[in-house]
Amino acid sequence: MFRKLIALIMISLLPMLAKAGEPAKTSKPEEMTLMLEWFVNPDHGPIIIAQQQGYFDKTGVKVTLQEPAEPDLPPKLVAAGDVDLAIFYQTNLIQAASDGLPLSWAGTLIATPLDGLIVLDDGPIKSLADMKGKSIGFSVAGTEKAVLDTIFKPYGFGADDVKMINVGWNLSSSLMTGRVDALLHGYRNFELNSLKLHKSKGRMFFLEEHGVPAYDELVFIANSKTANKEAIRRFLQAVEMGAQFITNHPDEAWDIFKSYNPGTLDNELNKLAWYDTANRFALRPSAMDKGRYLRYAEYLKEHKEIKQLPDMSQLMLELY
Repeated sequence: MFRKLIALIMISLLPMLAKAGEPAKTSKPEEMTLMLEWFVNPDHGPIIIAQQQGYFDKTGVKVTLQEPAEPDLPPKLVAAGDVDLAIFYQTNLIQAASDGLPLSWAGTLIATPLDGLIVLDDGPIKSLADMKGKSIGFSVAGTEKAVLDTIFKPYGFGADDVKMINVGWNLSSSLMTGRVDALLHGYRNFELNSLKLHKSKGRMFFLEEHGVPAYDELVFIANSKTANKEAIRRFLQAVEMGAQFITNHPDEAWDIFKSYNPGTLDNELNKLAWYDTANRFALRPSAMDKGRYLRYAEYLKEHKEIKQLPDMSQLMLELY
């Protein structure tokens, strides 16, 4: 009799259990603006899939995507309250928060480093020891000194022994034309493939293999004072669905992604980058790891990139 009673209770609960796993629905969607850190590319896969597959509609959020006119624009707009969310770099977020800007982590997009020091495979740089006195191209100023001091330290020199050149978005071309001897901020899923397509093979020294603490490459940031947590929760739920779809169906997801704007997205570079990025998306974008962020903050303070550790209660938005 007891077993029958339990069975009847479980049967009665099935509809509620099924609904518990469904995305939250609302009659009035939350509206938000997301500023990308770059033009639309495979790094934004889960976002575009969520848009194309209607996941934002399912979770009750209406998202307007914007591309920046300049690489350093996204955090400024978030801090000013002109956009609700932006994609930014974990490393730069810690610096900005330490300086007192009202910026907080609000989710993770790319959960591994993509950056590294790129050189031409057939060039004169065979090891990091060869970089002394050479030039390095970069795009967005940030933690270059700490990184270069770390990776060059075993060879007896540091960041002050190389020449840094801001090449903007012309990363690959600046290396291929010899304007610089190496690249920092060139991604392993893009610049290496770009060089390959231009018949100019590149080689990367991975930062996390040369003493730099591991970090999240791309994160979502919000204004720590005015963030709409409910909208962000719904947004991240849809992004999670997008990341899961890419993991389960990478080929179909690529077709859906490029259909967002075939004229600019459907090319060989983006296709190569897509498959090199698919396993790097955060499958739990709302999962918070304060230890990971604190370790990197302590690393930056040790290397005098920041004067003080950011307030962790402000740095990472408590969404739940």
